[in-house]
Amino acid sequence: MKTERIPTVLILILLGLNLRPILSAVGPLLDDIQRQTGISHVTASLLTTLPIMVMGLGALAGRQLRRGLGEGNGILLGILLIAFGCLLRWLLPNAAGLLASALLAGAGIALIQALLPTFIKRSAPNDSGRLMGFYSCAIMGGAAFAAALTPSLAKPVGWPAALGFWAIPAVLAAMAWLYCRAPQHDSAARQEGGRILMRRSPRAWLLMLFFGLATCAYTLVLTWLPPYYTAMGWSPVDSGMLLAGLTLCEVAAGLLFSTLLPRWADRRTPLFIVLGCLLAGLLCLIFAPQALVIAICILLGVGIGALFPLSLIVALDHLQDPEQAGDLLAFVQGGGYLIAALAPLMGGLLREYFDDLVPSWIAMAIFSLVLMLIASRLAPGSGRFHLRPGA
Repeated sequence: MKTERIPTVLILILLGLNLRPILSAVGPLLDDIQRQTGISHVTASLLTTLPIMVMGLGALAGRQLRRGLGEGNGILLGILLIAFGCLLRWLLPNAAGLLASALLAGAGIALIQALLPTFIKRSAPNDSGRLMGFYSCAIMGGAAFAAALTPSLAKPVGWPAALGFWAIPAVLAAMAWLYCRAPQHDSAARQEGGRILMRRSPRAWLLMLFFGLATCAYTLVLTWLPPYYTAMGWSPVDSGMLLAGLTLCEVAAGLLFSTLLPRWADRRTPLFIVLGCLLAGLLCLIFAPQALVIAICILLGVGIGALFPLSLIVALDHLQDPEQAGDLLAFVQGGGYLIAALAPLMGGLLREYFDDLVPSWIAMAIFSLVLMLIASRLAPGSGRFHLRPGA
């Protein structure tokens, strides 16, 4: 990687690290939060579902956000909204405050995720896939840190202050973005070669469905894996460490597959590998959650960790123009996150009805088979998009 690209890599990592603590910090403390606030399983699921829904809606508006705010200002606003959302959980530790913070932080994450793909494609047009992989791994790394550290922080200071702590790295990332961003990326208005007609492009819909179902695995595990194990007698710290360990496996897998990506011109090969790991991990989670906990950690970590960046990279591969690629990823992530937002809610409803999370893991295993079927259709050069000229 060229030396002049190092600042871009660092800022992508700093921003990525702040995009999931608002979600992953909650899971290990969810039982305590429910006891102290009185929220139900369904309401608890909204702490993940609401930000992901907002992320999806924000991604769908990515083109308008890019033109209205510009990449520089929009990303800065996004990271500040995340910081304020985290702080609000300390200031208002009740059901209304938690839900409001989820919406605010979700809006911040939506801004960053809608605007960064264009920034990445323009900053490194010949290496955007690998940079997207590193950025995705940073997202998962932030989730790991939050899952591991928050329960330990909550012991001396309480869960509201522990959740509010994650405003600090968000503020640091905002300062770094102000210092490091390049002026040429702040322009909101650019001439574009043509706009993709998403509704008339079956490939765009297929990529959106693939990303959405793939992200269901991430959101479902992120929300309900710690409560699944606390229900079996694990402590919040231990369940948080389990989620952190799984997430570190995700980071390692994401980095490995992103580094090896140039070896696979046909992305279906790594996709089938990681989807097989995901399915195997879910089956272990269903049939032997305690006896095979290490295997579950590794298999789910590899499956989810590599699948997340690969699902973005596969979409990014389809177009070379930065603006068109940004529009496509906005559509893919927008609809995809709306699909993925339903997974934690599904888990909450099934747990409310069955008093068990096993039905949720079974549903995700079925989704994994559907993902394999979709992946078989993602041959290189097989996608076509309807375009209209002008900007």
